[in-house]
Amino acid sequence: MKSPAEKTLRTCQNGHQYYKSSECPTCPVCEGARKPENSFLALLSAPARRALANAKISTLKQLAEYSEKDLLKLHGLGKASIPILKRELNSSGLTFKD
Repeated sequence: MKSPAEKTLRTCQNGHQYYKSSECPTCPVCEGARKPENSFLALLSAPARRALANAKISTLKQLAEYSEKDLLKLHGLGKASIPILKRELNSSGLTFKD
């Protein structure tokens, strides 16, 4: 990992300027604006939200069509997200696919 002195100033396509030391092209300002406020997705980390979005999962009903094992195969969604998702499914009377 680069030291703070090695961070580079970047500008995203929306004109936000930010410093990053990694190769990750994600703008923190844009990423923060994308965070949903009133959905189970708001409880997840940004990488987990992107993983679900890439898999076209945006509702609990869609989420219930997947097993835990299938979800853990998605890049960006890790073990820490599963209890959160399970709790949200259970609160809606749903479960993961067996």
